[in-house]
Amino acid sequence: MNTKQIDYILELAQTLNFNKAAENLFISQPTLTYQIKSVEDEIGFRIFERSGKGAMLTAAGAQFCSLLRKIQMDLDNAIGQGRNISERYSENITISLPCRSALPFLPETLKQFYSERPSVLVEPLFISDTLTRLDSFTNGRIDVMFALEDEVKNIDVTVYPLYECHVFVLLKKEDPLAKRELITTSDLKGRTIMISDRMPVALQKVHRNVVRSVQVEYIYSSDQAALLTNVAAERGISLTLGLNVNDGREEFAYIPFDTPEKARCVLCTRVNERRESVGYLVRLLIEAQRNNTGLSF
Repeated sequence: MNTKQIDYILELAQTLNFNKAAENLFISQPTLTYQIKSVEDEIGFRIFERSGKGAMLTAAGAQFCSLLRKIQMDLDNAIGQGRNISERYSENITISLPCRSALPFLPETLKQFYSERPSVLVEPLFISDTLTRLDSFTNGRIDVMFALEDEVKNIDVTVYPLYECHVFVLLKKEDPLAKRELITTSDLKGRTIMISDRMPVALQKVHRNVVRSVQVEYIYSSDQAALLTNVAAERGISLTLGLNVNDGREEFAYIPFDTPEKARCVLCTRVNERRESVGYLVRLLIEAQRNNTGLSF
């Protein structure tokens, strides 16, 4: 089914008259009839019931047309936005990061970038799931990727170091431990720790040390959103990396954890990336990080 056939179906659904619909579409009535039947043969059900007085939507056809209208609107919007972008921008760069707090200086960096490269569009994509982010990068949908160095050690990328990320304890502000300036392993004795899938290597090492040192319980959360919900429900606390500290969640406290483990945060581009604009954006981000050394990660 193509876009013209969508137009034909929706016009006939509006008029419920083959002659009138064909007239409005500036095609012949036999052409319209043929195109409608072709779609029905393709999708495997009848959209219209024919009669001497015209056409009536079947139950399946009515639902189908309501969805087609949404598809048509989305397509029209996509085309309109594409035309606007093509008229204003000559190039597009996508940058992916897990959360806004990973690069808190990104807005100011983009402001500077646009002042120098107004014809280049930069699209930030926030993808919290590591595997999804890596897959999008390796498949070419992302040009610049924020990552932990351990996450990209087995893929062919050009790496630009940003900062080292420390380990923090995530808990509710009402928790007694939230008043501490530093939390130690012994402080976790008897506590329940929330964990999620695909923990960074640094956190895996910290968890192993905690398990060897004190008695704790663990509750598994399916993803980061579920983990945060469980912490908010006071089911437990969590060990996390400092790149989440400034994420604006007022209900939580992030207290430094006494461990030497750290994670190196980096920017990545593909090894064959040669665009000057991508290199310039990366340089601006690295410079912004150096100018924001007071940020706590």
